[in-house]
Amino acid sequence: MTLTLVDTHAHLDDERFDPDRAAVIARAVQAGVGRIVAVGITAASSQRCIELARQHPELAPTVGIHPNSIAQAAPGDWDIIARWAERPEVVGIGETGLDRHWDFTPFATQQDYFARHLELGQRLNKAVVIHCREAIHDLLPILRQHYQRHGPIRGVMHSFCEDAATAAECVEMGLMISFAGMLTYKNAASLRAVAASVPLERLLVETDCPYLSPQPVRGHRNEPAYVCHTAACLAEQQGVSVAELAAQTTANARRLFGLTS
Repeated sequence: MTLTLVDTHAHLDDERFDPDRAAVIARAVQAGVGRIVAVGITAASSQRCIELARQHPELAPTVGIHPNSIAQAAPGDWDIIARWAERPEVVGIGETGLDRHWDFTPFATQQDYFARHLELGQRLNKAVVIHCREAIHDLLPILRQHYQRHGPIRGVMHSFCEDAATAAECVEMGLMISFAGMLTYKNAASLRAVAASVPLERLLVETDCPYLSPQPVRGHRNEPAYVCHTAACLAEQQGVSVAELAAQTTANARRLFGLTS
């Protein structure tokens, strides 16, 4: 049986893929990963994602400035991102969000840029890719305010690691919930319980490669082909077959990012 999966969050522009990027993408296709969302984190990274998508039709690019990258951004970088976001081949806005784990960007500046990304996604009706690390109590009020002003938010909480109540509130605001390799870790029983609580029609799977390799390949560089391990784990939590999980998460990804294949 051949599965069709979408890796909804990959950093294939990362230099760790420079030696064998084409082979990495070929392995993903062979593993049943039909599409890969290549996520930009700086202006340069976003440009690279767009260029890679031209070379590899399996890729769909997003553009954005990661909260930990804002302080290093040039003055005109946001205007560049906003301009690129209008391109039809660009399927999402971000990676954006908030991060209190690292202290690379003043928090007020992170909040400003997060709001910019949300507004840009709203204006263009494109999915917003949301990062949150140790900042959920700061991030939720911004999402609530945006939701109250504009209605359901087209976006995804990527690499989700919060509790079930937070997942439920995000779903209520229109967001998708995406799980990465952390779901498979032996000490992640509480996260697996959260995954079981999310409606199947609101779930996505991702690698966040080259980071967060799932348990069977932990300690090795992550790559899109390995999203099958997270999908299998998520299917078990949902009480469905891997084939059903793959079909539904692929349909969800296509709907969210406007993928036509």
